[in-house]
Amino acid sequence: MTASAFRFEPERYEALFAAKCQSALDLMAPFSPPEPARYASTTSGFRLRAEFRIWHEDHELHYVMFPPGDPKTPHVVADFPIAAPRIRDVMPQLRELLRDNPALRQKLFQVEFLSTLSGDLLITLIYHRALDNRWEEAAAQLSKSLSCEVIGRSRKQKCVLGRDWVTEALSVAGKEYRYRQPEQCFTQPNGGINEQMISWLLSHCPLAHTDLLELYCGVGNFTIPLAGRFRAVLATELSKRATEAAKYNAEDNDADNIEFARLSAEEMSAAMAGERPFRRLAHLKQPLGDYRFSTLLVDPPRAGLDTATLALAAQFDRVLYISCNPETLNANLAVLTDSHEVSALAFFDQFPYTAHLESGVILTRL
Repeated sequence: MTASAFRFEPERYEALFAAKCQSALDLMAPFSPPEPARYASTTSGFRLRAEFRIWHEDHELHYVMFPPGDPKTPHVVADFPIAAPRIRDVMPQLRELLRDNPALRQKLFQVEFLSTLSGDLLITLIYHRALDNRWEEAAAQLSKSLSCEVIGRSRKQKCVLGRDWVTEALSVAGKEYRYRQPEQCFTQPNGGINEQMISWLLSHCPLAHTDLLELYCGVGNFTIPLAGRFRAVLATELSKRATEAAKYNAEDNDADNIEFARLSAEEMSAAMAGERPFRRLAHLKQPLGDYRFSTLLVDPPRAGLDTATLALAAQFDRVLYISCNPETLNANLAVLTDSHEVSALAFFDQFPYTAHLESGVILTRL
């Protein structure tokens, strides 16, 4: 096993970020975008989520990762400088506690960390065995020793000792926003860049007397700050747990002009087109047809927007598009620029030292 499993070259960070920005910009050249804003990450301590396989070797335990396409060659991770300080500090302590406790060590397969800028931490331990009372007692002591939340998972089993979520606090444009982020729900992995993304969106959303439709809203990361710029917001998300967290977060932040609906982007497109009614929209305070939508916000998965959602987007005056994949963004822009022009562009380095790049695009109707 080798000693490193990831690229960490802080001395080359600026050049690496510039290169992937240029690559994305070259892809977008046919759409004549304006000069992009570029938001660089800190060079270490930025990652709020991390997961490692556990490698058992005699009495030792190791955190390991596997190179892409090579699931049989484990690379020991002795240190993980890109991790948030809370994760990095606890990793060696956790490894020792797991190694020396048979109830925690037996058939341990994977460890997942979820932290926040506010310093909250949740650790999920995943096993190839059923978890019993011995495990719960040992995990409770582990939680106390590390001052964090601990969850145990195995096949068809989830053991929550305290809470299964962390609390985040983001500072944007002089205001603090609080979020409950449940385990295994999507959250932005780079907290500092996330604050920059929200701030950039706000800078392109002046106060309006119209409404915002958001697809893929998650736990309300963008929804809640942007709600202050619109008359009303309708935000959709397919995940039940994420939708529940988003509702809680809206209440906790006194954002009372937001309605949430548990629908996929494709289903919402069908509802907007009047193709079929959805009982999951029956709770809305006003009929769907009474909304005065002018702006659409989308933050789709790597696959980008489907055909129906692209057709829906073409009907809006403005589209705010957050993309995690320059290639699918490029394909979507080839369609959207038939009706809209790219009026603003930004690149956000959510994942330093990788080829991944987050993009923000503002599209304005021609």
